[in-house]
Amino acid sequence: MLARVQRWRAIEKSPELAEYLALKKEVESETFIARKKELLRPYKETEEAQKTSLYQSLKSSLRIKGYEFALENENMQAFLAYEAKRAANPEEEIVLSRTEKFTFDAIRRSLFYKNYLEVKNSEDLKQLKALDEEIHTADFEKRNALWADEKRWQHSEDYKTEQRFLELANSDDIKFFYASREEKIDWAELFRPSFADDMSEGKNWKPGFGYANPAMKDGHSRTNEWQAYNEGKNTFFAEGRMDIETRATGRKAIAWDEKKGFVETEFDYTSDVMNTKEAFSQESGMFMAKVRSQGTGHHFFGLSTGKPGQPMIALYHYNGNKPQVGLINGDSSQMEDLSGLLPTNFFYFIYTFRWTKNELIWYVNNLEILRVPNTLPKEAMFLLAQSWLPKTEKGGEGKLKIRWAKIYKAVD
Repeated sequence: MLARVQRWRAIEKSPELAEYLALKKEVESETFIARKKELLRPYKETEEAQKTSLYQSLKSSLRIKGYEFALENENMQAFLAYEAKRAANPEEEIVLSRTEKFTFDAIRRSLFYKNYLEVKNSEDLKQLKALDEEIHTADFEKRNALWADEKRWQHSEDYKTEQRFLELANSDDIKFFYASREEKIDWAELFRPSFADDMSEGKNWKPGFGYANPAMKDGHSRTNEWQAYNEGKNTFFAEGRMDIETRATGRKAIAWDEKKGFVETEFDYTSDVMNTKEAFSQESGMFMAKVRSQGTGHHFFGLSTGKPGQPMIALYHYNGNKPQVGLINGDSSQMEDLSGLLPTNFFYFIYTFRWTKNELIWYVNNLEILRVPNTLPKEAMFLLAQSWLPKTEKGGEGKLKIRWAKIYKAVD
């Protein structure tokens, strides 16, 4: 088992796995799939094929051929010149030879001339001329050559990317890595304990956000929230759990206003935000906790660097409607709803987060929920727990309940 674990750990840190994961994200993206689908569609469905086919159809039609023949026929050209001259000077007498009179009269009564007149100003001729100009440009000929190539997909850069991805996917190391994961490799062989809290007492927890900048006012609420954070007074350690309670008790406290800055504000509710910054922080590894929430409000248990604007990890987040796990990072957030776990009011679940060099992975009761590339800063993060009431929703009382937290470091 140890040899398998060592191999698994080596692959997990390898550049080949990092390349495989990057390529997997690319080839499974909607844009890549759309490009591949576009290149693999039949030539006859392309705009270039349809325009080329229409041009050839018009060019070979008897009506167009008859018109083009008329333009090249000497007798027709002489007749047309005579007609143009007569139209320009209707009072001028034009003397014709006996042969010209006979020939011009025959042309005037012919289907040949009738076809010429019909085609001369027809939409088909206009379309043919427009197509003739377009399909003989260098740009069109280049595009048409691409689409006419039956092996255009194999000649593309995306094909090379896909082949490299398949090569890695079928390599012994990558197949071993994912097969071992599916076999539920013994994580105890891969990690060693680094921190544990059974929540029997509050020695590891302090009130506030644990801001990295000591000049920042820690533990403040916002004026767009219903609650004031209560400096740890709404956090209770009893019966082997930590409870953060949101209560309908008024309190005056300093709050952040987006326009005015820090202002003293009257709040209708109190709650808490707690952190382990002084007791524990860690970069990478495995983070586990047994959590549930109940009642109204938003609840969060996860990881933070204490620096506003940096990503946060939600081992558990209740958004007022349903639980979630994922990466909180502004517009780049990647969250997964856990609708199937409701109602959280009655059941605890074990939430696990694995932080590796290449990936961030979330599990609920050992079931993998979300896997994304690692975009976290190389910086230790500490545990953070909080409950709050945004003013976009109705106020109310609620609780965040945490039975225990266990943290592990990866075995090298």
